[in-house]
Amino acid sequence: MKEFIETYKQHREDIEFFLQESLRNLGDLSSMKDDNFSKLFNLFPSLELVYTTNKHSKIQTSPNYYRAKIDEEAKEKSRAYLISKLEFKDDSIAFSKPYISSATRSNCVTVTLKEGDEIIFLDFRIDILLEKLNLLELHKPFHSLTKGFYVFAGFSMMILSIITIAFSLYDFVYYVFAKSSISLEMIFKPIIALTLSIAIFDLAKTILEQEVFFKSYSKNSRVETKILTKFLSTIIIALSIEALIVVFKIALNNYEQMINAFYLIAGISLILISLTVFIHYSNKKPK
Repeated sequence: MKEFIETYKQHREDIEFFLQESLRNLGDLSSMKDDNFSKLFNLFPSLELVYTTNKHSKIQTSPNYYRAKIDEEAKEKSRAYLISKLEFKDDSIAFSKPYISSATRSNCVTVTLKEGDEIIFLDFRIDILLEKLNLLELHKPFHSLTKGFYVFAGFSMMILSIITIAFSLYDFVYYVFAKSSISLEMIFKPIIALTLSIAIFDLAKTILEQEVFFKSYSKNSRVETKILTKFLSTIIIALSIEALIVVFKIALNNYEQMINAFYLIAGISLILISLTVFIHYSNKKPK
């Protein structure tokens, strides 16, 4: 949820201005207590908790009003610790920094309003707030669909990489016991298969980490560079091993075809140079 906090900090002034003006335009919020602040919950989809405290004692005087329930156990608790952390915009309104709510277990920001002898606390859930203000694209049905696809594709790639490893080892063991002679190619082929399996497994692991288990809602160029670098590095290693096999085979059997091995090695070198340039400019900080 790091992206939520970063996005909120980038647009903090605009978000606070929006909430401040919206709440002020509603007039007296204390009058909405009679219907359990249902009007507020209808107006603000991101609002998840409302309660009031005494302005002087800082003791909570109302239950916790949630969107679909009321918690009476929260009454008579001191909220002085929270008030001390608020940043006041003026004499009547204040905002907290983003934090994880102990009541809802979600990332939220608290807005307080002074009305008479009461202070009204309103907790807004950050991710829904950013989504409603079009600062974050979070379409839940589409997200569920893409998450399901990434789960299927990621675990399928992992299974295929394991099958590739198992098949290459089986093929190697079978060749050792079934054939009387052992060739250089027979030794290197399982190594290439294992190297490619590692690349596939690592790519699948990264996809699952970034898109499923620790979903990222913003584009992180550093993460994408790391993924591409790791994958291409593994591919270059596999191609280098294959080029080494080609060189040995040509040197032993058909020396006139050595130019083809040169073309393969030159191609690998070009990929390596391109990757080096890519990493250099990716790590270069903009001025």
